[in-house]
Amino acid sequence: MNTMTLWHISGWEFAALAAAALLVGFSKTAVSGANTVSLAIFAAVLPARASTGVLLPILIVGDVLAVLTYRRHAHWPTLWRLFPAVAAGVVIGTLFLVWADDAVVRTSIGAILLLMAGVTVWRRRKAEAEAEAEDEPDAVATRSGRAKARSYGVLGGFTTMVANAGGPVMSMYLLSAGFRKLGFLGTSAFFFLIVNVTKVPFSVGLGLIDGHSLLLDAALAAFVVPGALIGKWAVNRINQRLFEQLVIAATIIGGLQLLLR
Repeated sequence: MNTMTLWHISGWEFAALAAAALLVGFSKTAVSGANTVSLAIFAAVLPARASTGVLLPILIVGDVLAVLTYRRHAHWPTLWRLFPAVAAGVVIGTLFLVWADDAVVRTSIGAILLLMAGVTVWRRRKAEAEAEAEDEPDAVATRSGRAKARSYGVLGGFTTMVANAGGPVMSMYLLSAGFRKLGFLGTSAFFFLIVNVTKVPFSVGLGLIDGHSLLLDAALAAFVVPGALIGKWAVNRINQRLFEQLVIAATIIGGLQLLLR
């Protein structure tokens, strides 16, 4: 990482990073997937590879706040089924980062996000006749659900490692699995806290995190807290259908941003 670049940002650029950090907090407690906008802002202000190292600790701060808010709503059977596939995806993503340039990374992730959004919209429309979700998410209730957990898990691990963009992939998975709003937020909170903490040694090894980047993180972390509080206030005022529409819209926007940059 060219860490010297981190000390040559203007006041407006720092303000943009602060707004992105606030949005991270909001996305972690309200509309998961919205932090793809934060990803785009960080990548626009900082060098693309350096931005992933700076953003990761900010995401972890948001994850901690989300766990504290929704810890009672996590669905652990789904998490245990996801983790092995996610671990494989993280390893694949690490190897991918060794040789892939920024353009290849952006195109790959953007295409995956748009594909997942399209599949989820199709599945949700197909299931509209069902008024209520099943008591047990299909992630653990059916053979097809278990296969879907593995495929989404690998994609989630891959995208979160190469671009901190696993949120939209896992959002699409949790929606397609039939999770309601609080179960969605509680399960994703624990999922990303564990996955993002696990990514830290890989990022350090790749030179994406060092002392300079952590100092910038320390300055930005304070902006995550008000974002999380705003998200907690907003989520109680968003009904399930609007919640799902916002998650899908955030995913599509994030995918288009990555493809069109």
